[in-house]
Amino acid sequence: MSLSTGARPADATTPTVVLVHGAFAESSSWNGVIERLQRSGLPVVAAANPLRGLRSDAADLRSVLDQLTGPLVVVGHSYGGSVVSEAADGHPGVRALVYVGSFLLAEGESTGELAGRFPGNELGSALVQVPVPGSPPVTDLYIQPDRFRPVFAADVPAEVTELMAVTQRPITSDALEEKATRAAWRTIPSWTLVTLQDLAVPAAAQRFMAQRAGSTVVEVDASHAVAVSRPDVVADLVLEAVRATAG
Repeated sequence: MSLSTGARPADATTPTVVLVHGAFAESSSWNGVIERLQRSGLPVVAAANPLRGLRSDAADLRSVLDQLTGPLVVVGHSYGGSVVSEAADGHPGVRALVYVGSFLLAEGESTGELAGRFPGNELGSALVQVPVPGSPPVTDLYIQPDRFRPVFAADVPAEVTELMAVTQRPITSDALEEKATRAAWRTIPSWTLVTLQDLAVPAAAQRFMAQRAGSTVVEVDASHAVAVSRPDVVADLVLEAVRATAG
């Protein structure tokens, strides 16, 4: 997992915000959020999530966190939240976790399991499987282009979702099935943005996980692609977490 080229090192007191995208997205999905956070004087790192496997993705993110100095606020969208919970557990620099239309897995749970536990998930039926040869072989999952906007980003302009569908990054089926072994939200304060029009992670699932974690919850009438459609709301919640854990 690599650091974004626009990142700047934090001083001893200013938190660095680390943004972790989920499946079918990439780091540029955070652009609107990054712009707002930087205007507020915060250093930002948009980590490139490999989407290959929960433990390996978490190890990559952990290496990013270890490279940064000063306090950290770590933000995960969707599957990125699963990675954040695994990677941030026990990290001495992490002051807050922010989950955006996201998963807050407990130990022994998988992303796919929580996505399907509550009604309202339409993402599964929109996926196409692409076998990838190798040792071992894996199966990549993509969203069908004609389903991308209605299922993933219904409140994003059509011309933008057309680009998002083309640039989507696949996730392996193994990553969605792999069970969590850590849950950083048990010991680190958390904030959750619940997306009420979400057809990938139903709002009921988000509320369940946030309540279980004792997370501070804000709800927004938005699709799963809330970082693109409502970057202002996402940035405001991150800033709330920064202020609440400063010092």
